[in-house]
Amino acid sequence: MFETMTSKKEPPHIACLKRLDSPLLSTEGREIVLWELSIPADVALLSKWASQFRQHYCLDSELDTLREGTGLSRKDYLLDLIFPDKNNPPGPSIRAGDFGEILVSDYLEHVIGYWVPRCKYREKAIRNESVKGVDILGFLMPAPLNPSRTDTLIAFEVKAQLTGTTYGDRLQNAIDDSSKDYIRRAYSLNATKRRLIAAGNNEAATIVQRFQNASDSPYVYRSGAAAVLSETAFDKDAIQLSTKVSTHNNQANLDLLVIRGKDLMELVHALYERAANEA
Repeated sequence: MFETMTSKKEPPHIACLKRLDSPLLSTEGREIVLWELSIPADVALLSKWASQFRQHYCLDSELDTLREGTGLSRKDYLLDLIFPDKNNPPGPSIRAGDFGEILVSDYLEHVIGYWVPRCKYREKAIRNESVKGVDILGFLMPAPLNPSRTDTLIAFEVKAQLTGTTYGDRLQNAIDDSSKDYIRRAYSLNATKRRLIAAGNNEAATIVQRFQNASDSPYVYRSGAAAVLSETAFDKDAIQLSTKVSTHNNQANLDLLVIRGKDLMELVHALYERAANEA
């Protein structure tokens, strides 16, 4: 059975994500949902989070086979060949971007209730590059054997700014990229289906296939744009003033999200380090 949105156990780090009572409101009157991420002090929780994080890049069950012949330990194999580089550009920015996408994937899956495939990071040919296409695809199909017009596909774009002291229009950047997803989703759906078939997950591939032909089998298409920001880069006034959705081609079905947190880049490096050390 493929991993549905109702069968997966919520990872403990989701408890570190709290919705703030007062959303932001853009000058166009659009609501921007605001969440805050707290860094956990519990070592056991961090270990579980790091383990989940590691699986996005390399399944534990495949790690020894993949590193065979390299002469590298599990830790060094992950740090040298799989994870984005900690120090050499663009490694740090790729780390931040991947973290933001994975965090928003967790939000969509465990808070909102979509099923989000997690296999694209394992296909990276170059560790210091982002995966092309739609950042996140989420699927909502309550009855897999009975397609419905209310089945929902969401395409989310995510931008991260985990350093610096001046807000860099990351939410607007995500909105602008999201508008391109109307065309890119066909390529990303096809790529996701191929990955699932290659992994032997044909049942999950069938779910993706259901959303490949909206003309013959209509469904709800939603868009999303998210910014993951360090506390120092978060600027309420700048976000509200600079966020514009009037030219977005799916603005009536567009979700806006900001996740902020303190010392997030330090958290990112700590997760990668722990994921390698505890492999």
